[in-house]
Amino acid sequence: MIKKVQVISLFPEMFEGVFNTSMMWKAQKEKAVEFSLINLRDFGVGPRKQVDDTPYGGGDGMLLRPEPLFAAVETAKAADPSAKVVLMTPRGQRWLQKTAQAWADDTRGLIFICSRYEGYDERIVNLVDEQVSVGDYVLTGGELPAMTVIDSVVRLIPGVLGGETSAQIESFSDGKTLEFPQYTRPEQFRGMKVPDVLLSGHHGEIAKWRQENSKKAE
Repeated sequence: MIKKVQVISLFPEMFEGVFNTSMMWKAQKEKAVEFSLINLRDFGVGPRKQVDDTPYGGGDGMLLRPEPLFAAVETAKAADPSAKVVLMTPRGQRWLQKTAQAWADDTRGLIFICSRYEGYDERIVNLVDEQVSVGDYVLTGGELPAMTVIDSVVRLIPGVLGGETSAQIESFSDGKTLEFPQYTRPEQFRGMKVPDVLLSGHHGEIAKWRQENSKKAE
């Protein structure tokens, strides 16, 4: 089954390079995922396609109006009724590897709302299933966080990474451990040598070394 991922943004062109490169491109080629970009401006109000306005009660900045957001989400839901609606916001739940794995295993599609300006009319939350944050900091918009979440989910869909154990040994795959150091050729480079145990061919000792050198996440 193809996982549908729809993105609602005022700047959908930001996603084109990401979706057509590396693992995101491979995921589409393998028919593991289908991306759709929805331009919020297409749902703007009036002849000027207005999407924002000043906040009631005063204050700096502009807020995204509810009408365009509701119309865009409803259009996305019409294309994929069972899809989960995700709002990228600093006040959302912290994004974790275990959540990425759960979403990759879930066959339902995803609809991402990327806010801009000072934020959004709070009434949009009534359409949202999940609020997600990628960290305790503020960015100009939700596009970069959405890219981060999408990448972390899509790469875990079976068949995208390729190797059966690739995702299992990665950092945070168990929720708390960072992946062990890794090396490739040449054996020596500018006085820095690959650890002898990795050259020994002794799989038991190599496994022990890797376990000992995996760091606990803080």
